[in-house]
Amino acid sequence: MTNKRKFLMILFFVFMLIGNTMNAQNSINKSLCIQEQSIVTIAALTAIGDIDNLKIELNKGLDAGLTINEIKEILVQLYAYCGFPRSLNGINALMAVLEERKIKGIQDKKGQEASIIDSKLDKYQSGKQNLQQLTGIEEKELKGANAFTPIIDTFLKEHLFADIFNRDVLNFEQRELTTIAALASMSGVTPQLQAHIGMGMNTGITETQILKAFDLIEKNIGKQQAIIAREVLAKVIIARQNK
Repeated sequence: MTNKRKFLMILFFVFMLIGNTMNAQNSINKSLCIQEQSIVTIAALTAIGDIDNLKIELNKGLDAGLTINEIKEILVQLYAYCGFPRSLNGINALMAVLEERKIKGIQDKKGQEASIIDSKLDKYQSGKQNLQQLTGIEEKELKGANAFTPIIDTFLKEHLFADIFNRDVLNFEQRELTTIAALASMSGVTPQLQAHIGMGMNTGITETQILKAFDLIEKNIGKQQAIIAREVLAKVIIARQNK
């Protein structure tokens, strides 16, 4: 580990120690429930394409109380972060698992369907509002890649943050947990992981929950990915402390 990494990790654990001491009796330090743990592992294994272990975790998720439609929604959302091929492979894995469980006589709960969205809704503005709610920042002008290539801004707002995030099968907190788990499992996406950790914390996901998610990443994906993810979390915590 480099000196820079060691310094970041030391700062991270100092902030965690202070936070845990101050909030030991506070719900801010709530951990992941069993269903949320399943969301993390399902998203992570789908993102890296580990179908054999994904099937095991899909069974665990269903046993933990996730509905069929909730898992479908997780797998559908993931195509925006890890691509159609892995999303579709995850959906096919779910179909196989459900068929196996049906043969065994297991009746899984289907769960709610997504509510109908007003067809007259301005998707760009809806996506923009959702994104601003997640980031806590009002966008006054396009910047960076969105300004350089405006069509990607349109796709992000109209499709990802409107078409997908407006579907009420999952709430924003569950969607961000899904996204964080997927990004933490993949290499080369630390800027996006950093952004979504911040968004997730804005929805109510706690530092303790994110740490637990990264423990699951270490267990199911690998130690190196977990180390990187924890370093990114440390940067987010420092940035939020300095606001």
